[in-house]
Amino acid sequence: MLIISNNVSIPDTEIDLSAIRAQGAGGQNVNKVSSAIHLRFDINASSLPEFYKERLLGLSDKRITKDGIIIIKAQKYRTQEKNRDDALERLQEIIQSVSKVQRARIATRPSRSAKTRRVDSKTRRGKSKQLRGRVTSTD
Repeated sequence: MLIISNNVSIPDTEIDLSAIRAQGAGGQNVNKVSSAIHLRFDINASSLPEFYKERLLGLSDKRITKDGIIIIKAQKYRTQEKNRDDALERLQEIIQSVSKVQRARIATRPSRSAKTRRVDSKTRRGKSKQLRGRVTSTD
């Protein structure tokens, strides 16, 4: 059981985990041991509430396919158990990220005093830069 929140959890039967050979350095051990984990989670076929499904399918994440399947490859650690925990944790983070509703941004405008301060600082800066110009003799 993967617990997402107090009310939402995913049964292990909906998460497909398979062991594969890891890439990268590791010598001969890499060729012998399948320590990486390939996680597949079908959003549409899951028991998640519709709210979660809609938000997950709306994400622009490269780990989510067009068919609505989340694919995570975990190969950070040398042991299969740690990679399995890492993959499940990453799946949990993706699903929890869509549960947070972003507050609508309220457009604001700068006050009149803020505008005058900005213009005053610009004119002061311009005057100091003007003094850096070429010096001409007045003979």
